[in-house]
Amino acid sequence: MSEEQKRLLEKQLWAIANLLRGKMDADDYRNYILGFIFFKYLSEKLHNYANHILKSDPFTFEEINENTEEGKTYLNAISKACIKELGYFLKPSELFTSIANKGYNLTDIETNDNDEATQYFIIEDLERILNNIEQSTMGTDSEDDFVRLFEDLDLTSSKLGKTLKQKNEIIAKILTHLDQIDFQLEDTESDVLGDAYEYLIGEFAASAGKKAGEFYTPQQVSTILAKIVTSRKKRIKSVYDPTCGSGSLLLRVAKEVDDVGYFYGQELNRTTYNLARMNMILHDVHFSKFDIKQEDTLEEPQHLEMDLKAEAIVANPPFSANWSAKPIFSTDDRFSQYGKLAPKSKADFAFVQHMVHHLDDNGIMATVLPHGVLFRGAAEGHIRQYLIQDRNYIDAVIGLPANIFFGTGIPTCILVIKKCREVNEDILFIDASNEFEKQGNQNKLLEEHITKIINTYTERKVIDKFSYRATLKEIADNDYNLNIPRYVDTFEEEEPIDILEVAKELKTLDIDIAKTDATIADFCKQLNIETPF
Repeated sequence: MSEEQKRLLEKQLWAIANLLRGKMDADDYRNYILGFIFFKYLSEKLHNYANHILKSDPFTFEEINENTEEGKTYLNAISKACIKELGYFLKPSELFTSIANKGYNLTDIETNDNDEATQYFIIEDLERILNNIEQSTMGTDSEDDFVRLFEDLDLTSSKLGKTLKQKNEIIAKILTHLDQIDFQLEDTESDVLGDAYEYLIGEFAASAGKKAGEFYTPQQVSTILAKIVTSRKKRIKSVYDPTCGSGSLLLRVAKEVDDVGYFYGQELNRTTYNLARMNMILHDVHFSKFDIKQEDTLEEPQHLEMDLKAEAIVANPPFSANWSAKPIFSTDDRFSQYGKLAPKSKADFAFVQHMVHHLDDNGIMATVLPHGVLFRGAAEGHIRQYLIQDRNYIDAVIGLPANIFFGTGIPTCILVIKKCREVNEDILFIDASNEFEKQGNQNKLLEEHITKIINTYTERKVIDKFSYRATLKEIADNDYNLNIPRYVDTFEEEEPIDILEVAKELKTLDIDIAKTDATIADFCKQLNIETPF
């Protein structure tokens, strides 16, 4: 996909989003736009697969007559194949193009709002079709991945319009606009739709402000995390994100290797959880290869009983979130060995402990955290010391620039943890806080910044004022405080000042000022006005 094609696609998608902008908040119209895109994807994916099944028959999928016995026989056979391969089924009359075609003329119909009985309502068909998609998965292996997947697509919401006719027309416009976009699903080398989805999620995050942190990690940060956990690997047995948001971090890991065996994730927010499942399916991750759960990761961990051990773990947990820290957690396998629980008002280390528990012996974990985890004392200091002194798990600490996340301007860091470290004697510190370009209100990591960080990490290079390998003894001497400035000296010494030269310059300035004052006084005398000094 060329840059020109990409820009055109982004322009088309943003034009569709603009149909709803002004009617509702970004996090509301996000659900509609991404939901309809997902429906289009499911439809086209199934359409292509069904036609592949029928390639030796004299007709295509959309030409099957659903009301004849022969048609029903064909649909029954195709349905079984689709459920097995894709996990769901749609009839020809339920395809996106079919429903969009019915909507093409809706906006041209001039009818009285009070005479709604004379109109065709696309909403009714849509509700039925989306419900049928979910129903087609019931009792199958894909049921968990599709259940209540479209629940945030509220077609009856007053935000779409005051009357049924107004809602009908706006939905028809969205569908007809989307129908004109070719997502090129048959091109296996291209991921047009996946790129489009990621683009829109990023744009919605930029508009959502503080709420964006709940579902989106900036692509540049995602890239750094993904490259770290896949360093020197071509295949990953499993990847896990305990606060997976929209699933973008998991998918970014997949872009860095040839294959990921299985994706695991958990997300607290129901809407974001639905978004993550859509994102996985839309990026052509088969339903049998991912397990995304919805619940509070710390309070109700969903992968604990299965004893998940992931080869790669990436995460961007909510910064300094609250959690219960109930005494019962002291006997939880995730926390018991540390002797202390993370404080109620700062769950950062609770997330770290949770991830360490699920990390495989040969795995790498990279998580974004606030800088406070590096130096805060009490229970957090105790946990930090245990990870270093008793376990020797901490491999690197990477400081990131401030103001690179949506909704918060605080500087953050990446904590890299390995259970089996190749270098056991030191911890690598990287200060990348100045590696950014100012773009509008945000700071952005550019490709050269990312490359510098990754190369420094993988080669464990020591670079003046940028990186340093601190021995475990140095760490201990600093009472296990990992604050980056303790190890990476970024102090820039100022040039010495020649006092005699400065005094000479001041004397010259005094002479010049006196001359200027005399000139001004002379002008004032000639003009017969008072001197201003």
